[in-house]
Amino acid sequence: MKWTEELVDAAWQHGRVMPEADPATWRQDACGAWIRREQYGQEHGEFGWKIEKISAGGRDTTENLRPFHCSNRYDIAIGAPHCRVTSDRRDVPAVEYVRPPRNRSV
Repeated sequence: MKWTEELVDAAWQHGRVMPEADPATWRQDACGAWIRREQYGQEHGEFGWKIEKISAGGRDTTENLRPFHCSNRYDIAIGAPHCRVTSDRRDVPAVEYVRPPRNRSV
């Protein structure tokens, strides 16, 4: 589906802001996967993302749209995200940040 730039920006705002990353460039989806703003629509990019509706029959409004990594999706039938990719914190102590952000398949 082709979204207007206004709806793309609105969906981006629903991504999780992380203190270690510039929120204009980096967010996390509901699965915890890193997404990068300029990689919207890039299905094969490491940080590519898309927009998913979160309610059945819901309208194309900002309240109903969320950003998801291209490998993840929202399952409206069960009302929860279906996660195939999440952030990768392996070998990183809990008090340290991961730089640069990285993802892994689950």
